[in-house]
Amino acid sequence: MTTLTAGALNGIRVIDLSRVLGGPYCGQVLGDHGADVLKIEPPQGDDTRAWGPPFRNGVASYYLGLNRNKRGMRLDLTQPSGRETLLELLAEADVLVENFKTGTLEKWGLGFNTLSERFPRLIHCRVSGFGADGPLGGLPGYDAAIQAMSGIMSVNGEATGDPLRVGLPVVDMVTGLNAVIGVLLALQERQHSGKGQFVEAALYDSGLSLLHPHAANWFLSGKTPERSGNAHPNIYPYDAFPTKTEPIYLAVGNDRQFASLCMVLGEPALAHKPEFMDAKARSTNRAALRERLVSLLQEVDGKALSEHLMQEGVPSAPILDVKSALEHPHTEHRQMVVRMPDGYTGIGSPIKLSRTPATYRLAPPDAD
Repeated sequence: MTTLTAGALNGIRVIDLSRVLGGPYCGQVLGDHGADVLKIEPPQGDDTRAWGPPFRNGVASYYLGLNRNKRGMRLDLTQPSGRETLLELLAEADVLVENFKTGTLEKWGLGFNTLSERFPRLIHCRVSGFGADGPLGGLPGYDAAIQAMSGIMSVNGEATGDPLRVGLPVVDMVTGLNAVIGVLLALQERQHSGKGQFVEAALYDSGLSLLHPHAANWFLSGKTPERSGNAHPNIYPYDAFPTKTEPIYLAVGNDRQFASLCMVLGEPALAHKPEFMDAKARSTNRAALRERLVSLLQEVDGKALSEHLMQEGVPSAPILDVKSALEHPHTEHRQMVVRMPDGYTGIGSPIKLSRTPATYRLAPPDAD
């Protein structure tokens, strides 16, 4: 557990009205770095409390992974008394994070235009599926649907297979981080203007922003990107390979690294063949290069080779499962597993600050 210090956002008060993933993740990141975050849930609670198994004390792991470092409160905003309580809380808040369907808060008299008149310094952050306007404005959006619609699924999966969802809620997570960035930008600007502003982070926008290098390739070539399995569309060898013991991933990004790979494999001349001697040639002739590398790797210990290559400056790695990754010594060294006295365990903050590191003060709010 990290030694308690004043976080970078110490003194910032956040009201987190959001549910499910993007908004709660934003609130958790702000809380990890010292903000006082009050999570307000409807009477029935955040939907993700039931997204299990597994459960801990009746609360699903999904909820637990997104809501630490928050105080908890239940409030029925459909009732005038609940809305009045929220207004009292907002009077002392710096940031409001919410992901209500477009028009809901406005219907209750809690939209940005109304709140900004009453609380001109308030930063109002909304996480939504598609934004408020436009052809898809106001429509609901979940991670998988946005992966499908933004093009992400079309470039994920084997070349001969169907489009495939990335096995993580990557759009939701990135949207949460974009919301954090927006809030921090607005806080910085407020120091000069004294005014809050509306921050919008839409899943659709975030999904499109993840399309590199596929979007850049399309802009330049006009060719619709295709699925390439584990391989990179632009460079090679940047792919998964079988070995005698276990599969590994080779991520060779330049000529020097390729020469080092060939040297370690005992085939230094391979790096000087015209069909493999530079990045363009290797990408163009990737099928022949893969065939040659598979032949060289079939009698090699994958773990030992990966470690050797890393020492030689060639990015490579064994393909670990979640358990092995979380139990890796470097995961512990980087303080990426949080263990709290009450038994809470979670992923640590990836944002490392030297004087004001993330701290882990509060387990996710109880159900009551």
